[in-house]
Amino acid sequence: MSQLVCLGRHTVTGLLCASGRQFSDWSADYRLFSRERFDKDAIFDVVRRGVLAELPDGEPLVVGLDDTLLPKRGVRIPGVKWRKDPMGPAFQVNLLRAQRVLQMSAAVPQGEGPSVARMIPIDFCHAPTPQKPRKGSPPEAWDAHKKEAAAANLPALAARRVRALRAKLDEEGHTDRNLWIVADGGYTNRHFLKEIPPGVTVIGRIRGDARLHHPPSAERPAGTRGRKRVYGEEAGTPDGLRQEDGVPWRSVKVFAAGRVHDFRVKVFSPLLWRASGGTPLRLVVIAPLAYRPRKRSRLLYRKPAYLISTDLETPVERIVQAYVWRWDVEVNFRDEKQLIGVGEAQVRSESSVENAPALGVAAYAMLLLAARRAFASGPIPGALPAPKWRPSAKVRLTTQDLIRQLRAELWGKGLAGGNFSGFVQHKHSDGKPRKFDVPLASAVLYAA
Repeated sequence: MSQLVCLGRHTVTGLLCASGRQFSDWSADYRLFSRERFDKDAIFDVVRRGVLAELPDGEPLVVGLDDTLLPKRGVRIPGVKWRKDPMGPAFQVNLLRAQRVLQMSAAVPQGEGPSVARMIPIDFCHAPTPQKPRKGSPPEAWDAHKKEAAAANLPALAARRVRALRAKLDEEGHTDRNLWIVADGGYTNRHFLKEIPPGVTVIGRIRGDARLHHPPSAERPAGTRGRKRVYGEEAGTPDGLRQEDGVPWRSVKVFAAGRVHDFRVKVFSPLLWRASGGTPLRLVVIAPLAYRPRKRSRLLYRKPAYLISTDLETPVERIVQAYVWRWDVEVNFRDEKQLIGVGEAQVRSESSVENAPALGVAAYAMLLLAARRAFASGPIPGALPAPKWRPSAKVRLTTQDLIRQLRAELWGKGLAGGNFSGFVQHKHSDGKPRKFDVPLASAVLYAA
């Protein structure tokens, strides 16, 4: 609870002060992380079961997959290395010391058809890279390092987490519920696609210059020798297929950016890609979207998008909608870092570095799940009035709205009950103007 309502930095001492335990022994709080006295996977299992309870029967579990960096300053924190800054400009490669983590979030739609969805984290793990051997180390050390680096590869780690998730669903009796994994181009490669188990559909972005093939013909040409062909004639690249006139554009309705849009798409199926190991794929080409940077300016166009799906039968509008939902994973990362304070704990042990941010993400996931059960898609009854500059109509409740409501329910009675009467009353002289008094309730409950 203190992870969500803390007003300052979300360090371990900050959480102690938020819960009123700054004058007690704090060693047990550090041992909670360093000695692994809680099972983070078991906590996320509870969240995952809650998400499944919110989904209708027969609906697939749509899971967004992505990684992020938690900036760190310490030079001796386990798993922290110099990494490429994703927020750096395209013309300059910037580096920052950070901790790399991998997260999976499940989509909970607010309605049927094209609708907004909330991504709730259901899995979180530390994804460090192994330390290189020192110069002059024996060849055995370098061979072991290569194996560890291959196992720590992000797509390989993500494939292991997906297999574990599929196994948990089967153990809990959800064998008939399909699992959709939606990922960006960093995971659409051979390290990830070739390790996906049955019962999992992958929807990912693909490069425009990837070489695709048609399936091989059923009849083998007479007089040919050798093994049976896996790939047929080359079908071209996604960018080349986009420019073909033989396949017409079609319009699908997808909810994005607060309203329903008409996306123009082309569909090619079935196709093969060597990176997927011969699995039949469906290519969805999304036409560039037109936009105006300001009123009365000329139309500009974004780049086209190319999606592949291992499901050849699901309607294409559901495929595109699931990929658009994936963007909410980026919103999760922003809220976890800026509002929940994930990564701010100043811990040094290897277990603490992994468990402290996981506990913050779990608290954030439970907040979103509780809001879904309590308010669904409607407004909060008896909520704090929004500031004057905020629009009254919202597509969904933001994380800041939920935290503000939680603070009001926890501290509202104490702030309104006159519990601050013991403070010293300062007298002001008549010769000077009265100083500005900051309302305590407004400062606490509306803190961002």
